[in-house]
Amino acid sequence: MSVSRRSFLRLAGGLGLVGATAGLHLVDLGPRPQTGSLLRSGRPLPRPFAVPLPVPAVARPAESTGDVDRYEIVQREADAEILPGTTTRVWGYDGTFPGPTIRARRGRPVEVRFRNELAVPTAVHLHGGHTPADSDGYPTDLVLPAGARAGRAGHGEHRDHGGEVVTGRRDHRYPLDQRAATLWYHDHAMDVTGPHVYRGLAGFFLVGDDEDDALGLPGDERELPLMIADRAFDGDGAFLYPALSPDERPPGVEERFMAGVLGDVVLVNGAPWPGHEVARTTYRLRLLNASNARRYELALEADGDAGTRPLAFSQVGTDGGLLEAPRRRATVTLAPAERADVVVDFAAVPTGTRVVLANRLGRGSTARVMAFDVVRDGLDDAAVPERLGEVERLDPTEAVTTRTFAFQLQRDPGAESGVGADDTGLGPHRWMVSGRPFSPDHDHATPRLGDVEVWRFLTDLHHPVHVHLDHFQVLARNGRDPGPGDHGWKDTVDLLPGETCEVAVRFTDHAGRYVFHCHNLEHEDMAMMANFSVS
Repeated sequence: MSVSRRSFLRLAGGLGLVGATAGLHLVDLGPRPQTGSLLRSGRPLPRPFAVPLPVPAVARPAESTGDVDRYEIVQREADAEILPGTTTRVWGYDGTFPGPTIRARRGRPVEVRFRNELAVPTAVHLHGGHTPADSDGYPTDLVLPAGARAGRAGHGEHRDHGGEVVTGRRDHRYPLDQRAATLWYHDHAMDVTGPHVYRGLAGFFLVGDDEDDALGLPGDERELPLMIADRAFDGDGAFLYPALSPDERPPGVEERFMAGVLGDVVLVNGAPWPGHEVARTTYRLRLLNASNARRYELALEADGDAGTRPLAFSQVGTDGGLLEAPRRRATVTLAPAERADVVVDFAAVPTGTRVVLANRLGRGSTARVMAFDVVRDGLDDAAVPERLGEVERLDPTEAVTTRTFAFQLQRDPGAESGVGADDTGLGPHRWMVSGRPFSPDHDHATPRLGDVEVWRFLTDLHHPVHVHLDHFQVLARNGRDPGPGDHGWKDTVDLLPGETCEVAVRFTDHAGRYVFHCHNLEHEDMAMMANFSVS
């Protein structure tokens, strides 16, 4: 969607934002605007496609019994060579960025013991997981650093918000009674999710099942999980993040970046604009947008003697697993946290072709993501079937209620002018859900297990809305049909400025307290999150 400055100001005025946000930088205005501000690196950027694509290591269970696989993962600091010739200190799961990939099977539970050896409290969320409340990574269910004193949160006294606070480690149990899908795990600590994920706390969690296996889609080295994330670096090669305070006291970002942090370096699996050699055959790409705020419109462009031409692909899955049938796509747009599972046939181009994964929402250094160099012939043994998976349709006529949630920047009636600047950089303004900043003590919804509900989301700017516990199905946008990226089961929906979106959702199996929120992580940290309690 292209929004001119005049169109944006008209939209903002209609939403009552212009006066409320005077002096705040909400949008990187250009031919393809983003909600956020660009943070420029302080060192020369590397040449694109010069670094090979790393593939995250697959974690090995510390123990496997007849009915469960148990893993142990340590959150710790480590030095990584991200930009060639220098090192970057990362906060990583097992000290790597991305963290190790966990490969699991539907119906076989996984238990993960996360140990915190960082200097700050953490909370791990399995994004897209159908997970009991005590293992979901609720924002105040903190794990304090190993050796921390009780009552300390690592960056100041812990405030009692009803969270289950432990020291050193927490065991998460994932029943995995859910479809095969591309999931990911990342930090979810209250007020500081943005800087924690930015520094490296993210990894893939891939669930397989018999239905997916039977399709014969590309596997092994022809199945590539691709975590796309923009970052900026200082002159010494360290991650550059505009935090109000380096020790998270107070949390939040500088005012200019309150709408979102946009980096000028695009990383794929922790490497800047990498290249990868492929054969002339089909590949399965598991695409994940793990950026804090940046949206991508991804397209494949084949370079040849006659110029650049687009290379179409088949989308076979989304956040919640397989689609009913493949969808032929020229581009796919991903907001933060969204996933797309696509199959590309590189046999459509001759050997020697470079195929660039381009970002049509990017400018300059962010207009390209990575490259695939077609270097050899290959055996084409993985056609995409005409039918993929069974997708149960939720019937909105069976909904017991319709709930409306407004995702907007508003003046907080409880914040005196200027007071909030010490906490968030927003002054008395907050990113809110239905006029309330996040509070663990307030439920915005109390659904019952098994009931179908319709949730209506309203927005002012771009807000990717993520719902915990269960996936949902998009019913309509602005009263019309769902968009091209809305099919199948979703856990995150990309909402454009001034948009209304209706989804059908049904929560099952697990009662307890969960959250839904904007997955622009700067918005989430600045209170654009809400509770719901399932009973």
